[in-house]
Amino acid sequence: MTLAELNMLDARRFVATLGGVFEHSPWVAERAYASRPFESIDALHRAMVETVQRASEAEQLALLRAHPELAGKAAVAGKLTAESTTEQASAGLGACTPEEFAQVNELNRRYHERFGFPFILAVRGLDRRRILAEFARRVERERDVEFREGLAQVARIARLRLEALLGTAT
Repeated sequence: MTLAELNMLDARRFVATLGGVFEHSPWVAERAYASRPFESIDALHRAMVETVQRASEAEQLALLRAHPELAGKAAVAGKLTAESTTEQASAGLGACTPEEFAQVNELNRRYHERFGFPFILAVRGLDRRRILAEFARRVERERDVEFREGLAQVARIARLRLEALLGTAT
């Protein structure tokens, strides 16, 4: 699909096309629809990110909670979205050693217990070692810092998904 084609869609089809860009949160696409037409992927992404920034803290928290844990229960059970499956597989998270898997599980537990939402990281281009190091570093942060970082990572993931969907980086 091209950006021009996307701009021509009615609201229902626009949301159906972009509803998964922000994990299980079609409300972002629904609200961004009013900002059409988009001159570039940058403009589309900016409108979607600004939608999240204008959302209530409860909506932002729900957005963070909509993301799966890295190499967590949903991944093991095969219940990730297609996008999350591809992203986690590209980082080698499906090939963790038993020791790495135990470390990820413990970090997931600690992180969720401390912050109330899953650890979110745009993993494309990162290897397991870098992901684990970032996980260990971030689990020690303050909640407000990590809340903002989680939203920033969600925005980065969304950008990568938009580029994959629309086929070009602009």
